[in-house]
Amino acid sequence: MVTTRRLVLGAGLGTLTIGRDAFAQGASGPIRIATAGPMTGQNASFGTQMREGATQAVTDINAAGGVLGRQLALEVGDDACDPRQAVSVANQLAGRRVVFVAGHFCSGSSIPARDVYAEEGVLQMSPASTNPRFTDEGKWNTFRVCGRDDQQGMVAGAYILANMRNKKVAILHDNSAYGKGLADETKKAMNAGGMQETMYAAYTPGERDYSAIVSRMKAANIDVIYLGGYHTEAGLIVRQAKEQGMNVTLIGGDALVTNEFWQISGAAGEGTLMTFSSDPRRRPTAAEVVARFRARNVDPEGYVLYTYAAIQIFAEAAKKANTTDARRLAAVLKAEGPWQTVLGPISFTPKGDVTVPDYVFYVWRNGAYAEVS
Repeated sequence: MVTTRRLVLGAGLGTLTIGRDAFAQGASGPIRIATAGPMTGQNASFGTQMREGATQAVTDINAAGGVLGRQLALEVGDDACDPRQAVSVANQLAGRRVVFVAGHFCSGSSIPARDVYAEEGVLQMSPASTNPRFTDEGKWNTFRVCGRDDQQGMVAGAYILANMRNKKVAILHDNSAYGKGLADETKKAMNAGGMQETMYAAYTPGERDYSAIVSRMKAANIDVIYLGGYHTEAGLIVRQAKEQGMNVTLIGGDALVTNEFWQISGAAGEGTLMTFSSDPRRRPTAAEVVARFRARNVDPEGYVLYTYAAIQIFAEAAKKANTTDARRLAAVLKAEGPWQTVLGPISFTPKGDVTVPDYVFYVWRNGAYAEVS
């Protein structure tokens, strides 16, 4: 058997073809699918997670015979979590006749890309985009294998109400679809429980010096920072807060689920809390796949297995429907199920959300994170 493995990066789009040479597959050629996310930029660690998950999924599916007798070929799109670049990537992927995209990562990218995919007949399943708008706005082609900000924010708000009711809480966000959405949902849950935040403020992502907002929090005697945003700024803000002598607890969302958070925060990240689904690496359904990742010295943390699961579901739905037509697959995904994945069985609502979200709390200790028992 002739095999190929090629990676060509440029202009935000790469091609990773895994499996039999396309010429050996007959006139139909491979089925082209994609993953798209921040392969570059400050959130590139999540793009790496997605690419690792997608690469392993395609490898495993092709080794088992592919889909409908054809091999999968993987495209890799880089949106750098930039909405305009996401639209460009979506158009490029559609032009390459991709039928399915496991992506994007940032909600601010998934939402505008979604509209391109809907018009071009491409099925989209995000491993990570949690903003409710992604599925609430009624596009036929949108799914996600993660939860939503309103679900995650409810869990975070309930935790703060139960454990920090007498503390002074600052709610910060980065004005992104993800960050502000999550912060606002957490605020809503707190407020509904009779607790008012002491401070609500936006910060500018991409900066290195957050001393101004830290000084405001110090003057307000803030005990708890709830941050809606990404790991880079979260790590900097908590580090700079503790450098100013603040004894604060940082709470964030699923965008802190990367070891890069600790690399930025250092010891100041000790005790940081975050919401994420229960650790998929520990699920029996993932054991064999996790072993394959670790044999390659890859830790399938964060969104690695979520991306893998999205591609698993696509493959199973295509077999069930006996087609890769995106509209027919979308109908099958909503009507059938549960779909068996490394995350366990997954079923979808008519909007394309998972029927059973699974948010729990994690804590950072000594450079690693683990579920709060």
